[in-house]
Amino acid sequence: QVRLLESGGGLVQAGGSLRLSCTASGLTFSTFAVGWVRQIPGNERELVAVMSRSGAITHYAESAKGRFTISRDNVSNRVYLQMNNLEPEDTALYYCAADPILPTLPRFQYWGQGTRVTVSS
Repeated sequence: QVRLLESGGGLVQAGGSLRLSCTASGLTFSTFAVGWVRQIPGNERELVAVMSRSGAITHYAESAKGRFTISRDNVSNRVYLQMNNLEPEDTALYYCAADPILPTLPRFQYWGQGTRVTVSS
């Protein structure tokens, strides 16, 4: 059974930082592209950042460029999202996701349950 377990969400003031983590199990992690997707209530899901299987390729949403960094560790089966200079508009439920193919849309085969990020002004 594939599981993606996120952690690291919470409440932070604007300008602050958070590091989200996601631990994967039940799959050959290094054969999956991974990504972070967020959803604001009432809005569509947004693909925030995605990384290829080897980590050589990354893509970011315009809103994340320069502030967020995705990384992965294929030994410990983890993916991270370092978020700096957070803004109230970043408040959302953040999902970790994995797919065999590097997606350009928020469509992944496997999803975590999400971790909530709240940024206060």
